[in-house]
Amino acid sequence: MSGDALVYGLHAVESVLRTPGRVREAWLDEGRRDQRLRGLAAQLQDAGVPHAWVRRERLDELACGERHQGAVARVRPAQSLNESHLEQLLVQLQEPAFLLVLDGVQDPHNLGACLRSADAAGVHAVIAPRDRACGLTATVRKVAVGAAETVPFVQVTNLARTLRMLRDNGVRIVGTAGETETSLFQADLTGPLALVLGAEEKGLRRLTREHCDQLVRIPMRGSVESLNVSVATGISLFEALRQRLPS
Repeated sequence: MSGDALVYGLHAVESVLRTPGRVREAWLDEGRRDQRLRGLAAQLQDAGVPHAWVRRERLDELACGERHQGAVARVRPAQSLNESHLEQLLVQLQEPAFLLVLDGVQDPHNLGACLRSADAAGVHAVIAPRDRACGLTATVRKVAVGAAETVPFVQVTNLARTLRMLRDNGVRIVGTAGETETSLFQADLTGPLALVLGAEEKGLRRLTREHCDQLVRIPMRGSVESLNVSVATGISLFEALRQRLPS
């Protein structure tokens, strides 16, 4: 069906299967009918989802060579979220907002890894610009290992305007930049917070920097000058989580 997406990987397929009606059909590796795959087949059967056992080569073709762990599913994509959904989310939160903003990440593996870290850290939503940035592709969903189905992913047409809206709603905007003097570990990351990380190699755009309340850097002792954006995201999110957990 037009507009459907492919999800591959055991965790990813199991995750999307938790939402009734999302999975339209699935294919499983007939060469590895182990307990895990048989369990997934039983879940598909219980949910009334058509599925077939096929040769591994067919799964490789569907997954475009990505690692699929013996499971591929065709799914109805999650609802596209935009600025209005983000405002509704902020109103409905029962705890201080914890948001991740990605300023133009284009590599699907990086985005998938960022979503996975966001899910693990308890982030309420991941925000990214709609243009010149990666969306929720099949590769992103696979790398995210189910997090693309559990963490709201909000694509906005104007990131600067969205950051202004967040500030107007009491959310503090903290961006990462290597040249600033303030360490990530010295910054106050409690309360309503949006952590902003820049694109691969380029970092934060000028206008994005101007909308940050504070810039921080990840202290580094070695010879490398920067970290992969997904690594930097994980470090930043879990420092924020450390500070936000009850003492």
